[in-house]
Amino acid sequence: MRVALSFPALLAVLLSTAPLPAAAEGGPVWDACVGPTSTPEERVKACSTVIETRSESGHRLAGAYCNRGHGLTEERELDAALSDLDEAVRLAPDYACAFNNRGRVYSFKRDYDRAIADYDQAIRLDPSLALAYSNRGESRYNKGDLDGAFADFDAAIKRDPNYATAYTNRALVYYRRHDMAHALTDYTMRIKLAPSLLAYIDRGNVYRDSEQLDRAAADYGEAIRIAPTDARGWRNRGMIRLYQGDNKGGLADYDKALQYDPSDVFSWNNRGQARLRLGDKQGAIADFRKALGLKPGLPVAREALQRLGAL
Repeated sequence: MRVALSFPALLAVLLSTAPLPAAAEGGPVWDACVGPTSTPEERVKACSTVIETRSESGHRLAGAYCNRGHGLTEERELDAALSDLDEAVRLAPDYACAFNNRGRVYSFKRDYDRAIADYDQAIRLDPSLALAYSNRGESRYNKGDLDGAFADFDAAIKRDPNYATAYTNRALVYYRRHDMAHALTDYTMRIKLAPSLLAYIDRGNVYRDSEQLDRAAADYGEAIRIAPTDARGWRNRGMIRLYQGDNKGGLADYDKALQYDPSDVFSWNNRGQARLRLGDKQGAIADFRKALGLKPGLPVAREALQRLGAL
């Protein structure tokens, strides 16, 4: 039986507003514009007020454009974000924040060469900016430059040993290199610094591919505990249970996975496999047909239906 595998999460792309110039006066609008806890919508609104009223100038006005660009990027209004970040660069060409944040917009646009050029400039302006190294590593990774990406993620960690995302990113390079021991070390550090659904799923995937199935199941269980209504923990643990021959447990997990994500074709296929093992031929056929309906031509579902004489 073939059970569809999930893959480690793609690189997280993180943005920082970066340190802003100090000033004696602030105020609630300014604080909302630059504050790290503001939502993207709050940041865009507050920074727009700063910009439109011209209540700030120089580097602080550049900071408002930089932070509004951040908010717009989070809202995926990439052209508007790019316009703001171009203005931030024009106002303060010595301001690393603007280059770092503009690089992220280019990364979202998949213009990785321009992204890398902006991260290069951010690093020249502020060699301590761990975020710029990690972001540049993300763009290098997306270009297929694993060695360059690894060097950047390593540099980010050296500059900020508590930078959780950089550990995730470096772990993914280790994973791509089939260096599972180091990947596990980095994912474990990520969990220590910032436990999350994806952190446990990522480490669980490495345990799975290292054939440490009990540990993989435990990590997917932690993912379920953290986010019980997210299908990813359930379907990953369900897969492990099927590997281990726990068909009832696998069926129960896939029931939950499909409750929370009924569009996942592999959950339908894998639940069909569990039902077939448990002797529920008609239930298995129904699940395989559902998988095939969602993804016409899916080989595993088609082959199963042919074997069952249902196709």
